[in-house]
Amino acid sequence: MLLHNTKGIFLHKLDYSETSIIAKIYTEKFGLQSYLIKGAKGKKSKIKANLLQHLSLLDMVVYHKENASLQTIKELRVDYHFNELHYNIVKSSITIFINEVLYRVIKEEEKNLRLFEFLFNAIQFLDITEENINNFHLLFLLKLTQFLGFYPHGYYSSQTPYFNMMEGKFKKDMSLHSYTLNKAESEVLSMLKNISFENSDLIKFNSSVRNTMLDNLLVFYKLHVPDLPKIKSLDVLHMVFQ
Repeated sequence: MLLHNTKGIFLHKLDYSETSIIAKIYTEKFGLQSYLIKGAKGKKSKIKANLLQHLSLLDMVVYHKENASLQTIKELRVDYHFNELHYNIVKSSITIFINEVLYRVIKEEEKNLRLFEFLFNAIQFLDITEENINNFHLLFLLKLTQFLGFYPHGYYSSQTPYFNMMEGKFKKDMSLHSYTLNKAESEVLSMLKNISFENSDLIKFNSSVRNTMLDNLLVFYKLHVPDLPKIKSLDVLHMVFQ
C-alpha cells in the first residue's frame, strides 16, 4: 500500500476495542472512508481521539488500499483550528446538525473534489463569520443538493408558484399529493436559491418561517435520499431558532 497525503472532514467515530476506534472521514482524495485508529484512546497514542470533533478539518497521511472496508492512518493533525464552531451555542448547534446530515447522506467512496471544497469552505466560513448565521443551515442544505443530484429546478414566479418536492421543480399548479410547497413557502425557497453564505443575513425570516423551511427541506431530502433516517439533532436546532 502506498502512502498518501489528503485532507479530510471528520464525520463519525465508533469504538472498535478498549483502545481503538473506527473513524468515518470524508477525504479530499478518496471520498468517504473508514479508518481504523489503533490505540486512539490510549495515553501514548500519536493520534488522539479528542482531535476528532464534529466536522474537524484534518490533514492526514494515510495508507490506502482500493476496495478495502477499513483503511489506516499513519499521521493525523488538525488542518484548521476552529475559533467558535464548538464554543458558540448557535454555531455548535448548526455544526452538530450539519455533521449528522452529512454522515447520513454522503455515501460515495470516490473522489469528488467539488463537493469536498464546498464542505471545507462552508465549514470554515461558519467558524469565522461575524455576520448573522440564522439562515446558514437552510442555505447549506439547499446548496448540498447540487452535489446529491436533486437541486431544485426553476424559480418561483406567477407562472410557477408551487414547488413540487417529488419532481424537484417549480410548477404552475398545486399537485394532488401532499409534497408540494404552498406559494409562500415556494417563494422562500426561491429566495434562498439566489443567496450566498456571505450575504445570507440580507434575508430576514421570523423563527416560524425558518423552522418551517427547515422541515420542508428535510422532507425534500427524505424524498430523494433512500432510507434517510430521522435527523435527531433537528429538535435542538428548532429550540435554538425558536
